[in-house]
Amino acid sequence: MTSVYDNERLAAGYAFDRPPVHRRILESARLESPVGRALDIGCGAGVSTAALVPWARQVVGVEPVPAMLAHRRAVAPSARFIVGTAEALPFGAASFGLVTAAGSLNYTDLPPALAEVARVLTSDGVFLLYDFAKGRHSPTTDALAAWFAVFEQRFPGSSGWRPLTVAELPLAGTGLRLLDCADVEVPVPMTFDGYLRYVLGEVGVANAIARGDDSAERAREWCRRTLAEVFSSGDVVVVFRGYLATLVPADDGRR
Repeated sequence: MTSVYDNERLAAGYAFDRPPVHRRILESARLESPVGRALDIGCGAGVSTAALVPWARQVVGVEPVPAMLAHRRAVAPSARFIVGTAEALPFGAASFGLVTAAGSLNYTDLPPALAEVARVLTSDGVFLLYDFAKGRHSPTTDALAAWFAVFEQRFPGSSGWRPLTVAELPLAGTGLRLLDCADVEVPVPMTFDGYLRYVLGEVGVANAIARGDDSAERAREWCRRTLAEVFSSGDVVVVFRGYLATLVPADDGRR
């Protein structure tokens, strides 16, 4: 089955036009000294992998859709990337002191994916599971949320993503346990041009162009014209809301 992420336009948008939310969330985790190796599961274009670089001496990203890795060398030149799935990670046992998954397990068969995380994690390792919603809210204007609702009607997106509730994770028998989970909010000041590039890189826009329902030029012009009022007073602080869950091996004794 062809993935909606098998899309050159989407790969470029995810690589170059996403705000630095991953880095800010990882900073909030207050990780200790860098580990030897870190793994980013479902790394997409590699932005979440690049955010891991300060926290490990070697960083590896694994992604099931090869097209999403087109710009990996530009995004995270020091990282290594492999095509693979969360349910069958191509690594040996106890290979990583830090594992992350940013919204990627929402596409997987959770029990085997979680068991694979436990298998490749060292006995003292940490698994950071996190995700965040689209940038549709601002603390300074309601106009952004109103605009985004109209945007999603014009460019509906379907990516196979399924909701995930951390408290309901099927952890029994996987070898993992939940240590902590916290809500996160990442405020990012964005310019008109920066936010325009961000939304034009969304799945709904890429899908509409790929289907022939719209052209890149028409999509850009509509977004540019309708966003102008939202940004009429200058830059807008966009808030990305999400969660950060910390999981560890089930028998490690940490509290």
